[in-house]
Amino acid sequence: MPDEQLWSTRLIAEYAYCPRLFYLEQVEGIDIPSADTAEGDYIHRRVAHPGQPLPDDAETPKKVSSLTITSRELGLTATIDLTEISGHNAVPVEYRRGRPRKLSTASETTAENGGERQVVEPWPTDRIQIGLQCLLLEEHGYKVESGIIYYAAEKRRLEIKWGSNLRAEALSTLKEAQACAGGPRPPPLLNSHKCPRCSLQPFCLPDEINYERPIGAPEDTSPRRIWPPREDGIQVIVQQEGTRLGIAGKCIKIEEGNGKLLKEIPITSVESLTLVGYVQISTQALHRLASRGIPIAYLSSSGRLVAMVDPLDSVSANVRRSQIKILEQPSKCLELASALVSSKILNQRTILMRNHPNLPDGVAEDLLGSARVAGEAASIESVRGAEGQAAAVYFAHFHGLLKEPFATLFRKNGRRRRPPPDPANCCLSMAYTMLTHECTAALRLARLEPSIGIFHVSRPGRPALSLDLMEPFRPLIADSITLMALNRGELTEGHFQSTAAGCLLTDTGRRIFFDLYNRRMETEITHPVFKYRLSYRRMLTLHSRMISAWMVGDISSLSFLTTR
Repeated sequence: MPDEQLWSTRLIAEYAYCPRLFYLEQVEGIDIPSADTAEGDYIHRRVAHPGQPLPDDAETPKKVSSLTITSRELGLTATIDLTEISGHNAVPVEYRRGRPRKLSTASETTAENGGERQVVEPWPTDRIQIGLQCLLLEEHGYKVESGIIYYAAEKRRLEIKWGSNLRAEALSTLKEAQACAGGPRPPPLLNSHKCPRCSLQPFCLPDEINYERPIGAPEDTSPRRIWPPREDGIQVIVQQEGTRLGIAGKCIKIEEGNGKLLKEIPITSVESLTLVGYVQISTQALHRLASRGIPIAYLSSSGRLVAMVDPLDSVSANVRRSQIKILEQPSKCLELASALVSSKILNQRTILMRNHPNLPDGVAEDLLGSARVAGEAASIESVRGAEGQAAAVYFAHFHGLLKEPFATLFRKNGRRRRPPPDPANCCLSMAYTMLTHECTAALRLARLEPSIGIFHVSRPGRPALSLDLMEPFRPLIADSITLMALNRGELTEGHFQSTAAGCLLTDTGRRIFFDLYNRRMETEITHPVFKYRLSYRRMLTLHSRMISAWMVGDISSLSFLTTR
């Protein structure tokens, strides 16, 4: 390992808890907050007062909070929550939000309860962290005899004796963690009780990965329903021209051009932000949203994706290196392209069979054949050929899914994007743009680079991998939204206007469309492999993280969402 690499005692202790958790946080820099981590941060802030001086008088006892010490020889650094210093003696004190470990000893009884005796002790990871801190304090000339763990849930202080056993355990864990960081990503835990409350579980995907790689695992490795079906966050879309966004305390403030307040949204509830047309946003708001890892998409009034603000916390060199290596392997590129396109064609076939009242004979069979060709193709060019043939068949009959007058217009124009000549093409283009933004955000969360694709050619300014990911979801999300909007009468001819830029939605029409879009993204559907239900938005996140797992070698094959 490089000499300048300094390892946090907290993360080394996490290696003792779960090597994969340590690797994701320390090596790949992945940090996903949760209610548990937020509560822990609050408890640590209560005791943290950095910058306090060490006692000048060696005989004066003093409590120093947030003491940072480093050892270049060990390659270790620590910020100790509280250090009780008296002369040359030091006692590190660590704060924990939870409760201590409790064990029952059936062989011993007490007169008080006449039953099992309960042994209360620190968790192993807490012992390791205190041991590492004791090592650092000793190296800085302090005499250490013990450390303290304070468990806030029970307001209990537990003493950990410092000695040769804990020293050996701490050093051994440090060496193992440093060796782990220099190798591949460790496999996930198998059916562990540690996973459900872990904040990195949605990224780590322990059950899903073990299900896809069952070699050496028990037969019953079906994924537990750890994932919630939908996110707590909301997707904010602002489209009124002249609107301004700023920050007021812990809220996003949305105002009209004249300063009239339209709405305040707690920033903790926001998951993504989309600005349509000429909407202004302050630098302060950009900073706050970026610090929380919230992506911002800028769309033109016609729905074209113009730019995205990419928070820098979504970068993992390990995942990016794996993505580049995959691109250098034609067989891997073909494997991903085949899986994506065959799933898309099957979903197109399903949409036609579900919604076309008089589907001509042979159309469903043609699409099934194209899906088979894409799945068994020997080159990406063959996959592109199968995708193009299937798209021609699909859109040749798409007008049969629409009601009049939209059906006649689409049959006359066919599928055209720039500019969209009719309401159906307008809705499809807007839905594809929004879906591209969603896929880009999902890939960023998976630490993948959206501009480096496999099936779609990478070009400057083109999120090629986002276009790859959205292929199976185009019929299920974008095409379905178009059919619902036009066939149910939620969008009528009055919600569209013909301009030099083609057929565009009015302001009212966009509001209705975005409402439809969000309802569709929140619709739950059953995953065909894992058998649990997730919203479409969560499905995009799951699939992007499974692609990431495939690229780094966690799993050997991929499957994408298809419906019947």
